[in-house]
Amino acid sequence: MSVLLIRHGLTQGNLERRYIGCRTDEPLCGAGAEALKKGEYPPVRRVLVSPMLRCRQTAAILYPQISPEIVADFRECDFGRFEGKSYAELNGDPDYQAWIDSGGALPFPGGEAREAFIARCVHAFESVEDLWRQDTAVIAHGGTLMAIMQAHALPRRDYFDYQVKNGQGFRLFADGKWENIIF
Repeated sequence: MSVLLIRHGLTQGNLERRYIGCRTDEPLCGAGAEALKKGEYPPVRRVLVSPMLRCRQTAAILYPQISPEIVADFRECDFGRFEGKSYAELNGDPDYQAWIDSGGALPFPGGEAREAFIARCVHAFESVEDLWRQDTAVIAHGGTLMAIMQAHALPRRDYFDYQVKNGQGFRLFADGKWENIIF
């Protein structure tokens, strides 16, 4: 048995390279929905999703025959004051520069610390009852998948090593082995 970890489809905020976290319940853009429809996703028997609209829409496109289970703590990070802004808009902001200089280790001003976010996502993943008993898809956010992979994938890698494009992801096995999946 395995768990597919799939990043939601493309949104307008993704196209504009904005920080879109848990405060913006943004839908998929047209191109994002169309790209998902062209992919060939492995069959699963269970779908777990972030409560965010972009994830629920992705699940409905990829697995329309399965009623998804919402996992509240699979939601994206709270980017605080950076929410909805792009690098260009934040360039020159001393708080943003301090966050960049910290390698993303500082908490987002008015938002969530990366370590708290990772702990939230990993705890949610580990709390799913009977996770490994049937092939399951987790449809969530890039950061959520990065947190889960950092905690469970072998060999261990850094959080940022698990970045993945929209509509793509990983297949994770119970023993920690994994593979990139490009749909």
